[in-house]
Amino acid sequence: MSTGGLALLIRAQPHQFPGLHTIGLVVYSFNIIFFAMISLAMLCRFFFHPGSMARSITHPREGFFLPTFFLSIATLITGTERYAIPANDSTLKWAIQMAFWIYMILTAVLSIGQYSYVFAAHSFGLQTMMPTWILPIFPIMLSGTIASVIADTQPEIRALPIVVAGLTCQGLGLSVAVLMYAHMIGRLMQSGLPNREHRPGLFMCVGPPAFTALALIGMAKAVPQSSVLIDAKIIRLIADMCAIFLWALSLWWFGIAWVAVLSSPPKFFHLGWWAMVFPNVGFTLATISIGKELGNHPILWFGTGMSILMLLIYIFVFVNHVRAVMRQDIMYPGRDEDVEDH
Repeated sequence: MSTGGLALLIRAQPHQFPGLHTIGLVVYSFNIIFFAMISLAMLCRFFFHPGSMARSITHPREGFFLPTFFLSIATLITGTERYAIPANDSTLKWAIQMAFWIYMILTAVLSIGQYSYVFAAHSFGLQTMMPTWILPIFPIMLSGTIASVIADTQPEIRALPIVVAGLTCQGLGLSVAVLMYAHMIGRLMQSGLPNREHRPGLFMCVGPPAFTALALIGMAKAVPQSSVLIDAKIIRLIADMCAIFLWALSLWWFGIAWVAVLSSPPKFFHLGWWAMVFPNVGFTLATISIGKELGNHPILWFGTGMSILMLLIYIFVFVNHVRAVMRQDIMYPGRDEDVEDH
């Protein structure tokens, strides 16, 4: 999902140069390859080790990573819209719309089903609260982000329902995330920062307001201009104001997470390191979108600088991920997300 987010970030750059689109297309292609390879590997794991799928999904820590599968699908849908669908291909436009509706239904079931299971099967103390608790609501929240990308290219008769559905899902996701923020603040006040090995996960808190800011701007731009019942200019103004409001919350969480990580860097690689990429990609995209809406060149250049930083962080995390596999820090008995820290 981080690779797909990086492809979208390349496509959204305010300062383009020849070949940048091709680079983004290559990254998008790698995202498809990574998704296919990892999905196949997981299927092999579940097939050759009966019962491992149920144990994985129901595990009190590893189970919270199930929604990342749907987050990856979200980046595939948005990336396909940006890179693979011609502007005049009505058949593919219809197909991407159907992908959106199917995705929204599946993630709605996930958000209700996984939280219901967690509430019934586990008992977590406040001191154990981790940002991964937000993950089950993340996929349906990204329905709003998908809507902001695809609605602008859909016929007006299809665009408005997509925008309304996207806004509904985005509101649900942000609302649940805010409820989780209350627990996260309580946990930090009562028990202090998480174990150093899991502090990069704090960057997950950056995502909900950032992606909501991004989605609001995109959906407002997709509101049909010809509607006599909706003043598109007013909607766009309100969206811009709300986006700036939410951007500040993302900035605050970004600062908290960076201070936590730099004060005690993790020693071993964990999958939570990828939280330094994907949520911050949303933060960067929101910054660029706000800069474009305001027509402010300093903000746009700031967004470009953030994009370069995100590329460097992506490379850093990717290299450490590969090295962790080679050193058997992960994907090795007793050293995965289903065991205690090592």
